[in-house]
Amino acid sequence: MRLLLVRHGESAGNTEMRLQGRGDYPLTERGLEQALRLSERLRRLSLGALYSSPIKRAWLTADVVSEATGLEPAELPGVQEYDFGELSGITYRELVERHPEIIERARQGPDLPSLPGGEDREGFRHRVCETLWGLADRHPGASVAVVTHAGPIVVFCLDVLGLPYFYQRPLPLRVHNGSITVVEVRDGPWDAQSPFPRAVISAFNDTCHLQGM
Repeated sequence: MRLLLVRHGESAGNTEMRLQGRGDYPLTERGLEQALRLSERLRRLSLGALYSSPIKRAWLTADVVSEATGLEPAELPGVQEYDFGELSGITYRELVERHPEIIERARQGPDLPSLPGGEDREGFRHRVCETLWGLADRHPGASVAVVTHAGPIVVFCLDVLGLPYFYQRPLPLRVHNGSITVVEVRDGPWDAQSPFPRAVISAFNDTCHLQGM
């Protein structure tokens, strides 16, 4: 099956450089335009299903895609963004100023720093990967679009590549607003001992439809 991982359009939280997490932020005018261009790109594909994170910025993007494709988005809580807990909504500058200890722990090594009230990092990786591999099992042979966030796209792509999930800023993989990442997943049962990969990334952070913006 073909899994199209779509990052939502630009949100107000993106422009303000906030740790958005589960917070609801509306799309900006630029974000709406990205969603429109994205919807035209996806309209030309034979999609079998459309899923979306329930968080506002993703759901609004999925609504635009829905109008173009005629597919009703199904809510998929497993691809919500990481929950930053007590730090949700603060800017990156405020994070550096108020919590230098977190920044320092992140710089000391690859271990993932815990955040006050935040989601367990390994738990985040597990819920995202379990959800997306599950979609592949549910839709063999189909092309399925999932509107989600940068964090889930990155952790799933790392899993596809067999790489560990580690904390690093900037992230080792950059995912732009309104981009499409395509993962081709092998249909049918898969043996972890197989010499062949379960999936390959055939396109990453594709923004061709956003040229000129």
